[in-house]
Amino acid sequence: MAAPADHHFVAPALDEVDRQLVEALGRDGRMSIRALADQVHISRANAYARVERLTQTGVITGFTATVDPLKLGLATSAYVTLSLRQSSWRTLRTQLQAIPEVKHMALVGGDFDAILLVRAADNEGLRRVVLEKLQAIPEVLATRTALIFEDLSSL
Repeated sequence: MAAPADHHFVAPALDEVDRQLVEALGRDGRMSIRALADQVHISRANAYARVERLTQTGVITGFTATVDPLKLGLATSAYVTLSLRQSSWRTLRTQLQAIPEVKHMALVGGDFDAILLVRAADNEGLRRVVLEKLQAIPEVLATRTALIFEDLSSL
C-alpha cells in the first residue's frame, strides 16, 4: 500500500537509464547484472550500483516469480469490490492479510472503497471467501463480485 497521507513523499529522481533498468527487471526479475547492463548499454559496475540504489531508495521493492494460477490449482478468480465503514481500512487490512485467497487489495475512490483480487480452487472456494469470510468482517458493509473469465496479464 502507499504511504499514509500524513507523510510527505518525494519520489527519487530517475533518469532514462534507471527507467530502462526497472522496465527490464519488470520483464525478467532473474536477469543477471551482466545481461541487464548489456541490454541497457552501460557497464556492469554502473548497472550494479544503479540497481542497488533503486533498491535502497524503495523504487525496486523486491523480486518475485510470476505464477500461472491455473497451474497452481486456482481455477476461479474474481475481483471483489467492498463498501466499507469509513476509516476502517487500517483494521481491515490486517484481516484481509489473513485470508490466503486474497492476492491483492487496493483502496479506491468511486462507487466502492476497495477492490480485491481473489483466487480460489473453484466456485465453492470463491463462495466461501465472499460469503463466509469477507461478509463476516464487521467493517465490510457490502460486496460485489466480478468473475474473471480469462487473465490477460501482459497487454
